[in-house]
Amino acid sequence: MHDLVVENARLYPMVDGIEPSAASSFAVDDGRISAIPAKAPGRVMLDARQKVVLPGFVDCHTHALYAGDRMDEHAQRLAGATYADIARSGGGIMSTVRAVRAATRAELVEQTLPRLDALAGEGVTTIEIKSGYGLSVEAELKMLAAIGDVGGETGQRVVPTFLGAHTVPAETGADDYVDLVCDEMLPEVASTRLSQVCDIYIESIAFDTRQARRILARACELGLAVRAHTDQLANIGGTRLAASFGALSCDHLEHTGIDDIDMMHNCGTVAVLLPTAFYFLRDTQKPPIEALRRAGVPMAIGSDLNPGSAPVASLLTALHMATTIFGLTAGEALLGVTRHAAQAAGFGGVLGSLAPGRLADFCVWDIPAPEFLVYQLGGLRPDDIFIEGIRQ
Repeated sequence: MHDLVVENARLYPMVDGIEPSAASSFAVDDGRISAIPAKAPGRVMLDARQKVVLPGFVDCHTHALYAGDRMDEHAQRLAGATYADIARSGGGIMSTVRAVRAATRAELVEQTLPRLDALAGEGVTTIEIKSGYGLSVEAELKMLAAIGDVGGETGQRVVPTFLGAHTVPAETGADDYVDLVCDEMLPEVASTRLSQVCDIYIESIAFDTRQARRILARACELGLAVRAHTDQLANIGGTRLAASFGALSCDHLEHTGIDDIDMMHNCGTVAVLLPTAFYFLRDTQKPPIEALRRAGVPMAIGSDLNPGSAPVASLLTALHMATTIFGLTAGEALLGVTRHAAQAAGFGGVLGSLAPGRLADFCVWDIPAPEFLVYQLGGLRPDDIFIEGIRQ
């Protein structure tokens, strides 16, 4: 007898594509999919009543843990200021850094939980959350600890990412800060296992490729996986560099070129698209979707939830924008929040698809077909959410 059997389902496993399974049932044992179709009754039986069953969504790129807000900067952008203008004037990331440094660990958790609740309500069962608003050893570790606390408060799987190299703090120079990241922050993160992934912002207003190479090399030396924000505002070679280190993903990619895409393809790096930031910053340069498609680079989608460039606590909004603004097909977008998002977050083959041996994270949706999630903007919630076979 199985632990759980779901029957009478329109099952979309998201393994090789978005096609429905011929099976209408599946079984769960010890938190994992054990059989499709089910081979025996379950101790718990769930009648899906011909509703759509999809893998739980993975939000593979967020900055969801922060303090305060940046409404004033939004007003500046509406008046014509650019993201780079605001950053150079002392705002942007540094504004949130000041707020995070002043907040207690408990206050960070308290302010973050409602954002995760919003994502959970849309079927997001796994969420990646980056540090990067501390920019000191103490504050970065406080953020990572708070991210761990958040994971203990919510039913979702929370994946912490160390982003100490988000920008250069005001009190030091870039090279000195890179020394701090490499000599103190990364060893501490690796030894405490507060995170198993190092991210970096490689950009004209953050870290250049020489500095990024040092950080990526040190992270790999310490056994951490790596990711990178690249080519958002300009192409300074960050994508090629990060992919050469075997990066799980390169994220943003508005200014990515053909050579970068070839490197991503050759190194197995996922392209994470962040249409909410593109929209909120009123950008005009779109990622090279057709080139990524031709090269066969997996495309994931993240909410990029953050206080400055994407205060959007909705992965379904990002899903919709990826099709209407960036031109992904419905199938590409749905894979972008399931199988490919799991790959970008370091859970390829474990999450994002429903197949024997994979964790039983799934949602039951009362919709005509999965594509309905791309069609309708707003007002969509799953009827049931399961994480490792347990109803949430």
